[in-house]
Amino acid sequence: MTYRVGIIGGTGYTGSELSRLLVRHPDVELAALTSRTNAGTKVSDVHTFLRGYTDIEFTEKISDTKDLDFVMVATPRGVAMNEVPALREQGIKCIDLSGDYRLKDVALYEKWYGTAHTDADGLADAVFGLPELFRDSIKGADLVANPGCYATSAILAIAPLMKSGLVHSDVFVDGKSGTSGAGMKPSDRLHHPTCGESVIPYSVGNHRHTPEIDMAVDMFAGSKTDVMFVPHLIPIVRGIISSCYFRLKTDATQADVDAVYEAQYGKERFVDYVPEPSIRAVVGSNHAQVGSKVIGDRVVAFGVLDNLVKGASGQAIQNMNLMLGLDEAAGLDFPGFGV
Repeated sequence: MTYRVGIIGGTGYTGSELSRLLVRHPDVELAALTSRTNAGTKVSDVHTFLRGYTDIEFTEKISDTKDLDFVMVATPRGVAMNEVPALREQGIKCIDLSGDYRLKDVALYEKWYGTAHTDADGLADAVFGLPELFRDSIKGADLVANPGCYATSAILAIAPLMKSGLVHSDVFVDGKSGTSGAGMKPSDRLHHPTCGESVIPYSVGNHRHTPEIDMAVDMFAGSKTDVMFVPHLIPIVRGIISSCYFRLKTDATQADVDAVYEAQYGKERFVDYVPEPSIRAVVGSNHAQVGSKVIGDRVVAFGVLDNLVKGASGQAIQNMNLMLGLDEAAGLDFPGFGV
């Protein structure tokens, strides 16, 4: 069976990356992309890298395309909560990549996002889509909240160690991301003379991935986690590294910590536990790398990924595969650039 998939928000970095991956997926037909400004224009005239891979045109609304099996929402926040309810009523499975459905608590969402949530039922139903930790819940779900890019890199590094009981609940996360993580909209901070040879901290204390990290680690570890998250912009296009600092509760060796991560990720296709994680090793792929180092009574753990693939579009397709009962690696089984 071939599934017909549509994307709401087809011109941003996330939507275009979804398109790039879906046109080569063996079980999927890319059937629709929406864009208010490009409606009626061939997708390959806007995304010229897709020439020869798709002949479809942008539509203004997802409802302009009939008989869809699956819809991805790759828009700024606030759109998905208004689009998803009607899609679900039609029996269409959905993934939201925007953040509208990540936080399970309505009040928490409104605190961090500064706006009312219009689909409380969907918020309650949505499954948090990090397959390596919540695979069984994702299978068969009809609505998945795709995790944020920073959040994915940090959660992968934090969750197994927090669940092990070896570390205290407080953890400091130093995150560094390439400029594509900020999206396509130009800003003073993203102007090349500002960011091209600099490291810039931003959204310190109020980044929306903070409660997401707390929530997911708590769900997995079964205990309350206290995360302090400080993100930085660095002068690369793709890639994230999150360095996560813990205090040990008791004496633990490097072998003890290694055993925790090997038990969690040793059989995973897309998360590798390695001695020295590298952004270049994973860029362009759905792979993530995790590493750790015990230093006296402290541990530092690293989570590394491509913010547009494992941090967004690739992970969404991994979730889609699980939701549709497909091979989890379908359309994603290729390595990172390496150089």
